[in-house]
Amino acid sequence: MNMDENTEKILQNLQDANCSAALISKYFALEKAGNTFEQLKLLASHKTELLNSLHKCQKQIDCLDFLIFNLEQQAKAR
Repeated sequence: MNMDENTEKILQNLQDANCSAALISKYFALEKAGNTFEQLKLLASHKTELLNSLHKCQKQIDCLDFLIFNLEQQAKAR
């Protein structure tokens, strides 16, 4: 695999992970500078943001599940 193929695969992976253009640009700038530690910090930060978003969505789903459960219980009681 040459560098172009590897770079394309990394770019696609970053895009699939919903990274912004700015984050992607910074990632590759850090790679060019050989700063792997900062690349790892950048990716970890984005992962944290995604997990926070996931947890927020899970809380919203839990709220809907609660309402659905209550409505179903009311319907059964009739």
